[in-house]
Amino acid sequence: MNPIAPPSSADVPARAHRLASLRLWFDGQATPIADDDHRIDWVRALPFLAMHLACLGVIWVGVSPVAIAVAVLLYAVRMFALTGFYHRYFSHRAFRTSRAVQFFFAMVGAACVQRGPLWWAAHHRHHHIHADTPEDPHSPRVHGFLWSHAGWFLTPAAFATRLERLPDFRNYPELRWLDRYDLAVPVVLAAALYGLGAALEAWMPGWGTTGPQMLVWGFFISTIVLFHATVTINSLAHRFGSQRFRTHDNSRNNPWLALLTVGEGWHYTHHFFPGSARQGFMWWEIDLTWYGLKLMQAMGLVWDLKPVPAWVRAKARK
Repeated sequence: MNPIAPPSSADVPARAHRLASLRLWFDGQATPIADDDHRIDWVRALPFLAMHLACLGVIWVGVSPVAIAVAVLLYAVRMFALTGFYHRYFSHRAFRTSRAVQFFFAMVGAACVQRGPLWWAAHHRHHHIHADTPEDPHSPRVHGFLWSHAGWFLTPAAFATRLERLPDFRNYPELRWLDRYDLAVPVVLAAALYGLGAALEAWMPGWGTTGPQMLVWGFFISTIVLFHATVTINSLAHRFGSQRFRTHDNSRNNPWLALLTVGEGWHYTHHFFPGSARQGFMWWEIDLTWYGLKLMQAMGLVWDLKPVPAWVRAKARK
């Protein structure tokens, strides 16, 4: 009887890599810096792909007005957290807020399943420095549409949180925890939505919803639509739209994307002057995130909203 052959030396690194990828599903701190590895890690990408497939569950769970309303509400609230806080606050410091509000919206942003606030901000700051150059990981001009839209962040080169880019936020332990265990908030949200649907099925059967239905619509469909709407700013807003004056990159203003992303579609003016809390520089450029931040300022939750300077507004008018 022949003994079982031991694994070859070539199999050991491959197996270790797969185990490391599995660990990264739950622990972002284990992510090594691998700037030169731009291949998609399919093991690491499995949860992302599974969420897309889970949307097909609508075939079995059906639909109800309540489920759609919850999906739309969660899309809007989480998109505001991304645009107002992950982007304008954590990435650009376009206003100030308290530590409690900072952490609350960091948690809401983490519920978007777009990784933690430190990871998001670090990569976005890098994007602004190297926009539409070979160093920009999601430039459609350099890397193509599909890669800029949904390929780049599934590579080992993009997994690590580059804390050296975040001297202003890296010392908050609660933000470090969120960044390390970025899956925790989405799992809690998914469980809560399932429980809500089950409770409504028991207490309000006339509403026609169930736990699985609320999970599919409120979590999977809402989250996937939210993801693809967000990354259109990487892909579509660097190809389609208008430019008022010359900048060093290919960013564009796109009013349709501005509506879809509650203000982020004014991407060209944002790249021209990224320090402003307002991205729609002119009164007719609808920027719902800006209106939300102004409301929060009136309530005393945020302050020192950085305006569009007069010289920038004057140049935009021309």
